[in-house]
Amino acid sequence: VALLDMEENQITLDNLEKGTDNPAFSSVVSSPFSSCWGIGAAQGAPANDVFQGEERLYEERDGPCGESKEERRGEGKGRFSSYCRKALQPASRGKRFCKAHAKVLRRVILGLLGVAYLCYFIAACWLNFQRALALVVMTAVVVFFICWSLFKKYCGAKVLLLLSPVWKCFQKCWPWLKWLLWVAILGGLITWLALDTSRNPEQLISLAGFCFLVLFLFACSKHHGAVSWRAVFWGLGLQFLFGLFVLRTIPGVQAFQWLGDQIQFFLGYTTAGSSFVFGNTLIEEVFAFQALPIVVFFSCVMSILYYLGVMQWLIVKISWLLQVSMGTTSPETLSVAGNIFVGQTEAPLLIRPYLADMTHSEIHAVMTGGFSTIAGSVMGAYISFGIDAASLIAASVMAAPCALAMSKLIYPEVEESKFKGKASVRLSRGEEQNILEAASNGAAASVGLVANIAANLIAFLAVLEFINAALRWFGDMVDIEGLSFQVICSYVLMPVAFLMGADWEDSRLVAELLGIKIFLNEFVAYQQLATYKKNRLSGLEEWNGSQKQWISERAESIATFALCGFANLSSIGIMLGGLASMVPERKGDLASVVLRALLTGMCVSMLNACLAGLLHVPREVGDCVTFLSTTNFSSTNYTVYTCCKQLFASSVLENGMLNFTGAWAGLAESVLCLTQCCGHYNHTSCAG
Repeated sequence: VALLDMEENQITLDNLEKGTDNPAFSSVVSSPFSSCWGIGAAQGAPANDVFQGEERLYEERDGPCGESKEERRGEGKGRFSSYCRKALQPASRGKRFCKAHAKVLRRVILGLLGVAYLCYFIAACWLNFQRALALVVMTAVVVFFICWSLFKKYCGAKVLLLLSPVWKCFQKCWPWLKWLLWVAILGGLITWLALDTSRNPEQLISLAGFCFLVLFLFACSKHHGAVSWRAVFWGLGLQFLFGLFVLRTIPGVQAFQWLGDQIQFFLGYTTAGSSFVFGNTLIEEVFAFQALPIVVFFSCVMSILYYLGVMQWLIVKISWLLQVSMGTTSPETLSVAGNIFVGQTEAPLLIRPYLADMTHSEIHAVMTGGFSTIAGSVMGAYISFGIDAASLIAASVMAAPCALAMSKLIYPEVEESKFKGKASVRLSRGEEQNILEAASNGAAASVGLVANIAANLIAFLAVLEFINAALRWFGDMVDIEGLSFQVICSYVLMPVAFLMGADWEDSRLVAELLGIKIFLNEFVAYQQLATYKKNRLSGLEEWNGSQKQWISERAESIATFALCGFANLSSIGIMLGGLASMVPERKGDLASVVLRALLTGMCVSMLNACLAGLLHVPREVGDCVTFLSTTNFSSTNYTVYTCCKQLFASSVLENGMLNFTGAWAGLAESVLCLTQCCGHYNHTSCAG
């Protein structure tokens, strides 16, 4: 009978989908446990045996069919998961749609953002074009590079193919054309120098110093016959052209002055964080809480720019220009270009995978680039001292081609480089997952740098004071008063400062700064330079007895360029430690070239200073008559001091009568202005 019932209620695939409605289970629905023991009944088991086991089964299990609580909970979770999957089906469909149409969606979003920015740009220009001038310049630069990249991507190969006949013709004519080009450049340079220096003959001293330093480095060259003159002349040429653009042309001066002002304004945001942590009183009065937080802020910003790829883009563009013109290899060029923005141990990280295979000359170039420039983070601290931001930026950029050129002059390539002819190398990227992590890592990384700066300042200033005390003690033994480390440096390096272009009366102070930079560090030297600049701008007397209180604007500019570099004795350990940690198997090679690289780095900074002296244009004094007649003499500044000196020079005391010459002759305001000037400055005219 049971077998016949089974045949009548046979399970089929159609009925299986209906679950418990399947007729195979219709005969066992009288008990809640029928689904558990129905199979046994169907097999002919006695009914009383089944019902006798029902109570026992119920006691052993917590529910029907022998299901435990854990099993039922798992079934509940499974149902919940299925509900969640059903609820998230629209989101998953949207995700699949976005993946399938990613390119189209990206173009649509970029198009909408472009339209929105265009509307904003038009509105800004319409409301006030003068105010939006900086926005116009930045937009033009970005649009140019975007158009250039699109042009190279879609039309570059066709244009190269079209210009290939012209290029072949140019290559045939190049052997004699290059000599004609060099003669034209040399003739134009000599003519320009003759006309330019005729108005300011003191510039010839800087030119002589420039030539002397180049010849000195050539005399120290390791392989005189292997010098690549292409790299030397192109490097010096790029340095000169960039200096000419920055220091002489109106667009260059205005652009870098604007850039310097923006950096100073940008660094002002540091106050928001440091004042919250330290308070306004400490920021205003304590140097450590005023300057060092800028290093933290700058490091954080640089890390963000690296994460976004902005710094890599800039470094690649600059290194491409240097590599194409100078013929240097990709890794050494990338490292030197990176030194414009980062420090001497951070830039080699860009080429870390290639350091082990680099030649001695390439390693020397990497070290020279690190010694010749300063990091962007400490540049922010120097700007906070009051050092001219435009000069610091120009000095860092000018140092890059000069460092490569002088490196190839003093340590020419005599080995076969593995990277010769290699178009580019892959830049290493950070491991940050998002911009917040990049900002946090940048700030955290600066803690060691800030501690290093603070520790070095404490140690070096203490050592300097000890050395000065010892020198004074030895000097007193032989009746030499005021002997100090600065005095010794000022006399030893005074000829070098004079050759760079500083006036003879300023050369002693410039030499003192140079000695502090070489034997201690540039941080202390820039602090002293900032003091001299502050004294000049506040209108103090140039001489206080026999002590000079400030140096001229020309000497300030020369000193700013001469101090811009990490080439000091304490940097040797930093350089060796940083590079040796990356390539420990080449410690001997690193140690063998580091002193030569240090000397080259010092000379690169001095060459920059010579070029700054050559291209410096004295600022003309305005109409002092109008200025002094309208100024308030409650305080002084450099303009008041200059105009008062001009007034003193125009006053003549004859037969007890005070007369004036030049622009001050016959003016009623002359005596009143002279009286006001005598209230602040001493002069023989004041006695009358």
